Amino acid sequence: MTAAQPTYQEIVDDNGRTYRIGESPRDLMGRSRSWMVWLPWIAMMAVSVFEYGWGAVEGTLEEKYGWSLSDAFWLASIWAVFQAGVAFPAGRLREKNIVSAKTAMLLGALFSGIGYFTIAHSGNLVLAFIGYSVLGGTGAGLVYATCINMVGKWYPEKRGARTGFVNGGFAYGSVPFIYLFSAFLGHENLTITLDGIGLYMLVVVGICGFLFRDPPKNWWPAEVDPIAWLKGKAAGSAKSLEKNPPAVRQFTPMEAIRTGMLPLMWVTLIVIGGVSLFGINFQVPFAEESHFGAFVAASSAGILAIVNGVGRGLVGWASDRIGRKATLFWVLVIAAVAQFGVMWSGNTHSLFWFMVFAVLTGFGSGAFYPLFAALVPDYFGENHNATNYGIVYSAKLIGGVGGGGLAAGVIAAWGYTGAYILAGCIALLSALMVLFLRQPGRRSGPTASEQSGAGVIAQTSPATGTAGN
Repeated sequence: MTAAQPTYQEIVDDNGRTYRIGESPRDLMGRSRSWMVWLPWIAMMAVSVFEYGWGAVEGTLEEKYGWSLSDAFWLASIWAVFQAGVAFPAGRLREKNIVSAKTAMLLGALFSGIGYFTIAHSGNLVLAFIGYSVLGGTGAGLVYATCINMVGKWYPEKRGARTGFVNGGFAYGSVPFIYLFSAFLGHENLTITLDGIGLYMLVVVGICGFLFRDPPKNWWPAEVDPIAWLKGKAAGSAKSLEKNPPAVRQFTPMEAIRTGMLPLMWVTLIVIGGVSLFGINFQVPFAEESHFGAFVAASSAGILAIVNGVGRGLVGWASDRIGRKATLFWVLVIAAVAQFGVMWSGNTHSLFWFMVFAVLTGFGSGAFYPLFAALVPDYFGENHNATNYGIVYSAKLIGGVGGGGLAAGVIAAWGYTGAYILAGCIALLSALMVLFLRQPGRRSGPTASEQSGAGVIAQTSPATGTAGN
């Protein structure tokens, strides 16, 4: 005899939004949904060395292989293009059930490992662009997009803090490697060190990804009444619901684009994404040019990564309380102030203020990512989030070019002072753009379902069956 299959109900609210209830995470995957927070967090930490450790490793690579500063940061720029660009096609393939979350993660593990194996064994720039930038960027992008989307699917009713927590691993997971590169990396141990990092990513991400599993479409935790939650009567939901009302319905990618809000998010992320990568890539070289020393330069990068990661979790929590849009606006203002502050403290050789503004740079240069990740399903729903967020996140591929290779050209022409002033002004522009964001279809007052809490039970079905009308 086999165990009876769990049943589910599909409840439709007055806006036409469907909630699938009745199946617990243990019914669906044999363990609690907290696994889908911890596993993505660990995987994100494993691949964080790509973005946040590059500023500390590129100097040794330049010396050993004869690369220029521009060569090194074009490698980083093309990496960012592929890391961000893979999010959209990967999302579409996942939503069409062509590629599973587990498959995406296993491919991400393999490609990430190849990225570091390539630069460990060859100084050929063509091979480096193929192995590190293209394959390594694709691998890290598969891991990033899959992990962020996974959290939102398993926690549709409280995604802000958890998305921020998982997103934070992509920053502070790199801290040990930043110090390792700055203190010990040299010509004699470059190959074995980078091979070790490649193997670490391959194994850790592969193990985490093997355990990944998506919930069914429209899935909702059985212990949370969706209609009570929609009215703000479920435990802990009232404050978050007031500041972050749920999407009025599930928007397809084309519908989301036609609202005008998805394109606005995309452009905003292009603008601030370039500033973010500029700060990450060039803070260590600027600290060294300001005569702060290698340890201070590494410490400033380590602080940036730690605050960047912790800040992502903090803003997720804050956005549940004061609203994602308001939180995003102030994060971008802080990012702008930080650019001007780093420039001033570096030029005046003020170590204390340089470290203070390194903290602000760390906070401002990463905290906006989980806010966008939570805003997209808040505005457009969860069912097409892998694609919708993939479209928004693809903006980083353009911002990455600006924050890497183009920024190196700006520094060559205008110096660090001109580059930091430009970055600060661009960050302020992104903050102003956020003020124009509006949730599609949301009326000024509460929705009908929020007023009445009415819901319609569409059907009770076996978990393996198909939903009816």
